[in-house]
Amino acid sequence: MRGARIACLVAACLLAAAAAAADAPKGNAPAASSYRPSAANQAARDWFQDARFGMFIHWGVYSVPARGEWVMEHEHIPVSEYERFAPQFNPTQFSAREIVALAKRAGMRYITITSKHHDGFAMWPTKQSRWDIVDATPYKQDPLKALATEAQRQGIKLFFYYSMLDWHNSDYWPLGRTGHFTGRPQAGDFNRYLDYMNAQLAELLGGDYGAIGGIWFDGMWDKPDADWKLERTYGLIHRLQPAALVGNNHHRTPFAGEDFQMFEQDLPGENSAGFNKAGISDLPLETCETINHSWGYTRNDKDFKSAAQLIHLLVRAAGANANFLLNIGPTAEGKVQPEFVERLQAIGAWLGTHGDTVYGTRAGPISPRSWGVTTAKGNRIYVHILAWQEPYLVLPPVGGLKAAWDFDSHQQVELTDFRGQTLLAVPPAAAGSIDRIVVLER
Repeated sequence: MRGARIACLVAACLLAAAAAAADAPKGNAPAASSYRPSAANQAARDWFQDARFGMFIHWGVYSVPARGEWVMEHEHIPVSEYERFAPQFNPTQFSAREIVALAKRAGMRYITITSKHHDGFAMWPTKQSRWDIVDATPYKQDPLKALATEAQRQGIKLFFYYSMLDWHNSDYWPLGRTGHFTGRPQAGDFNRYLDYMNAQLAELLGGDYGAIGGIWFDGMWDKPDADWKLERTYGLIHRLQPAALVGNNHHRTPFAGEDFQMFEQDLPGENSAGFNKAGISDLPLETCETINHSWGYTRNDKDFKSAAQLIHLLVRAAGANANFLLNIGPTAEGKVQPEFVERLQAIGAWLGTHGDTVYGTRAGPISPRSWGVTTAKGNRIYVHILAWQEPYLVLPPVGGLKAAWDFDSHQQVELTDFRGQTLLAVPPAAAGSIDRIVVLER
């Protein structure tokens, strides 16, 4: 019954999307005029910008070998051999309640979890194949449903990551940059694959999981010049859930129909990773990062960033007008590493006293500098001094300032005009200080 309802729903939505796109340019870049965000969508964008901090969860059968979510590609594992990990995936220690509660303690406002990664494995009981957590594993439960229920109960928004790239589906053809060692047939129907993808998305957005924050796409970079028919897929999403946000990690200037722009392991405007070459759009922004060097659980990766380093990344993201999406990769048993828990709780404790300088802010009037960033909200500018040892800091001129004080001590801070710029007396750092914050009031 559920499968028939989803099939009818997706068929109706795809027909409506096709009709709406009939006069639009073909390919992956529908005309900007072909999409106008609804009032619900615009409100969701505003909420998203205010949220500033979210939890990323990379989790799937790749947690069994515990060598990262790219293990199938990196070790040239064919489909027939990779499928043997599924009977070993039995995360009986997974607790949606504990993970959502951990996100809340960390000060996170939303969760984005991998519904399907590049290995094609669905973390819900999809009706489109049997390569999913209910049909292919002894677990026989739907963790996405448990998370959706618990997130709604605890007041957290839930987003679904979805990989457009698929190393398992034989219709993902011709192959792109990856997946050349999977042993799949050397033929397929890419249009049929897109129908498969849209049918899975309709399952995720069709109502069984409630109101979803949005879809976080990845993998289009594998076949960047293919005709992905984005206008059809984005139209489907916006029709099923008008408030749901669409983002696509394709490393390009956003296409029409996308509602936020993400930067993988980089702040907006930076390109240390080598693939964040797109300019910064006017859409809400997000940067995603790992606590160690891995997205999926990697047993031997013990090089963890400190809580202070992660707080600095969160603050720098806010100063670049972006959210910070911080990743955890649960084990095959469903547990979160204690090193992750410890750091998330430390971030939450810091946000408990300093959250006003992050939540609901936008980038401040002073652009990011080596010493730190500024955020702004209402008539206040927050100067986050992250790396500066001198007693004074020269700032560009900021007009109309009425007062300045240290955020932690509430003591007045001296401001002096200096050759047309502003000379700020830097408050002394308290023991264990992570971020010296000066409030400038207009």
